Amino acid sequence: MPQLLKYRTGEEIRKGDRVLIRSLPGEIELVAIDPDDPERSWYVQECGEGVMIPEPQQYGRVFTGADDDDLEFVSRGEGDLAPETIHRG
Repeated sequence: MPQLLKYRTGEEIRKGDRVLIRSLPGEIELVAIDPDDPERSWYVQECGEGVMIPEPQQYGRVFTGADDDDLEFVSRGEGDLAPETIHRG
């Protein structure tokens, strides 16, 4: 089982997170950690584990590793609840 990716500050990286990439705002579009996931395996095999961030102002889309010094966590995306906060009736 692949390890979760984390920001330098220790928070788990999740799809929808708001971030700064090279001081520009962005949002995590894709988290690629599992080489057996058919939708993300190419990224893991070609680039290693990382995240895709659309950043239309300057870069278009950026795929970068979680250890990128220029990747900064800002906040969780709207409606993103941690599994322990979801109540099933």
